[in-house]
Amino acid sequence: MQSGSTQTQVLIIGAGLAGTSLALSLPSSMHVTLLSSAPVPCGASPMALGGLAAVLSAQDSLEQHIEDTLEAGARHSDKEAVRGILQAAPDAVHWLLERQVPLDRTEDGQLHLTREGGHSRRRIVHAADASGYAIMQALAPQLAKAPHVQQRTDCLALTLRRNEQGAVAGVDIYDKHTHRYETILADHVVLATGGLGSLYAHSTNPDSALGEGVALAWRVGAAIRDLEFVQFHPTCLHAEGPTFLLTEALRGEGGHLLDKQGRRFMPDYDARAELAPRDIVSRAIAAHMRQEGSSHVWLDVRHLGADTLQQHFPKALEEGLCRGLDLRRDWVPVAPAAHYSCGGIQTDMSGRTTVPGLYAVGEVACTGLHGANRLASNSLLECVVMGRAAAEAIARSKRTQRSALVPETDAATTSSISSSCSYTNSNPSSSSQASVGPNWGLSLNSSSHSNPRPSLMTATAADAVENAIIANNDKACQYDGNNSYSNGSHKNHSSSTNNPPSLPALRNLMQEHVGLLRNHLGLLQALHTLDHWRGQISLLPPSLDQRTLSLQLDTAWLLTQAALDRPRSLGAHYRLD
Repeated sequence: MQSGSTQTQVLIIGAGLAGTSLALSLPSSMHVTLLSSAPVPCGASPMALGGLAAVLSAQDSLEQHIEDTLEAGARHSDKEAVRGILQAAPDAVHWLLERQVPLDRTEDGQLHLTREGGHSRRRIVHAADASGYAIMQALAPQLAKAPHVQQRTDCLALTLRRNEQGAVAGVDIYDKHTHRYETILADHVVLATGGLGSLYAHSTNPDSALGEGVALAWRVGAAIRDLEFVQFHPTCLHAEGPTFLLTEALRGEGGHLLDKQGRRFMPDYDARAELAPRDIVSRAIAAHMRQEGSSHVWLDVRHLGADTLQQHFPKALEEGLCRGLDLRRDWVPVAPAAHYSCGGIQTDMSGRTTVPGLYAVGEVACTGLHGANRLASNSLLECVVMGRAAAEAIARSKRTQRSALVPETDAATTSSISSSCSYTNSNPSSSSQASVGPNWGLSLNSSSHSNPRPSLMTATAADAVENAIIANNDKACQYDGNNSYSNGSHKNHSSSTNNPPSLPALRNLMQEHVGLLRNHLGLLQALHTLDHWRGQISLLPPSLDQRTLSLQLDTAWLLTQAALDRPRSLGAHYRLD
């Protein structure tokens, strides 16, 4: 295999909504290269079913949207980031409308607003129940016609490269079309690689969402923040075939969660019932499934009416019919699955990371908006707002003088790091400082509000969850092969360090020990296994598979360490002990 190098002004790695919004918002005078690991549109954005949350009604207010976001995020969010991003929400919606995105309207021509869990008002603009797909279908042709954007598909980013000043100034890639390794030099490098949900065995994410972007940034010294907060979506279709997410809006419009006796159980856990934030609903479902010894609960939306389901939820209706379920007539089996990473690469409000030359936008980034648990439909919003903000910052920045790249650091150096490395809270205000080595200061946000109980639950509700889950002697809970919670002891299923490292083994390990419900012993076991695997893979001959799995193991290790370092439950991070 041969290698070569090319140059560009702005290199964007990831072509989801964040990367696309950024590329389309950059001035046409700048040369932009947009890399994607698959044909465009790709990633999680086309799979997003909800919409964008924005204050567009006289019955709503910015302060209320801010309060709902802070409440859902367990008061762990960065208040300035929350206000800044939510303030920009109406402009983001108008930008999409200018780009001819077909958002749903009422009979009198107004934007149709729906409501989802955690929202106190109707404020979600959407395109039926397939908003992400509609948005990306509208933007993709515009991206293809943009003269300043060169799209390169089927390219995998393997290593970020720094120049002699310590700034990120390039990336090593593998082009699956040409079967060649290549270095792309750039004045600005943007990570828009998406989430990490597919590090788990059961996820709503695309298979490509393996968190490599986090590891790429960490290896060049970027601060990582709030990685322990992985949100599980409560209502994923529990049926044959790939995991399918049943949109939050089904509950927002009045859908009910039922146990096997047909009784609504959510009022037992939270006064908001089905409209409670996702972390509460997910844990309540998990607790109730454990209590019943079942692999799922039921979602009942029959009372919404056939016309409403056909008009606003055609995708869910179609998917159910394909699997022998009719939402108009049947209860639908549902269970939680890994859905969204609330943390990631720490950035400022322009998408800048703590390493010069490197930006991050979208799910791979952590602006502080989501806190410990993302409010529904704030994610697509963040993609557009932060994509446009990063574009503005890049366009304003002075073009740097390209200098020689420093020799590539041996990947084995970062792959063999021991869990004995100490972690300290990084300073969010240090975004202008360059780092010349791996960042040992994983930011856990020093302003956290630790609470031993699940966030936003009453003491009675928390006790109900805890008592249901701790029914087993070892206080463990894991999934079986059918995306359900097993009643067996984790000791019978735990991954062994004797197994060679592989993506399936990694997914099972994360699902079992670093999933929706966690405990100290399980996290320690996972960290020990990940340490062992990272050591093993560093000794293998360099190859494409070895390099990508090494990145995935690094991200899993960072996530597990972050979960272990937070001993108390907060938001989407729930500790049984």
